[in-house]
Amino acid sequence: MRADAQRNVAALLEAAKTVFARSGVDAPAKEIADLAGVGVGTLYRHFPQRSDLVVAVLQHGIDACAEAALAAAREPGAEALAAWLHQYTEFLSAKRGLAGALHSGDPAFGALPGYFYQRLEPALGALLDATATTGQIRAGASARDLLTAVALLCSPVSDEGIAYSQRMVALLIDGLRWPASSAGRNLAG
Repeated sequence: MRADAQRNVAALLEAAKTVFARSGVDAPAKEIADLAGVGVGTLYRHFPQRSDLVVAVLQHGIDACAEAALAAAREPGAEALAAWLHQYTEFLSAKRGLAGALHSGDPAFGALPGYFYQRLEPALGALLDATATTGQIRAGASARDLLTAVALLCSPVSDEGIAYSQRMVALLIDGLRWPASSAGRNLAG
């Protein structure tokens, strides 16, 4: 792909992510193209179907989260893990505008859950393992469990936005930092 085409695709993906988060996946194509600084024809040349754009936006976000986890695993620590979990929370928050499409039963979206776990589970697993070896978090946390827990903590709550989800994830992070020797104790002590 030529450099200008790559720039156009990148701009379209960022614009679509923003517009989908704000207005949902049924937002006018012109709104996305205008925000990206391209014509509607350029949008349709790269993404002939709306589902093509939705899939590309999600895969782009998943890939960015996976790469960030792998980068954080090279310099592990509780702070690196916390920063990654906050990035993942932002990704999930942006995905809210896509939720209706994802759960529509459209076969175009059928491969996305597998892609999600295929990319994120090993990347987060590497970060968790590396961070556990520093002694800053308890060992044995499953990447799949953590991905699911954060997704559940980020479920929309009426009148609450991403700040609420970030607070819930911060509580989870504090739990990961709890010493492993205390993991079996109940709250009554």
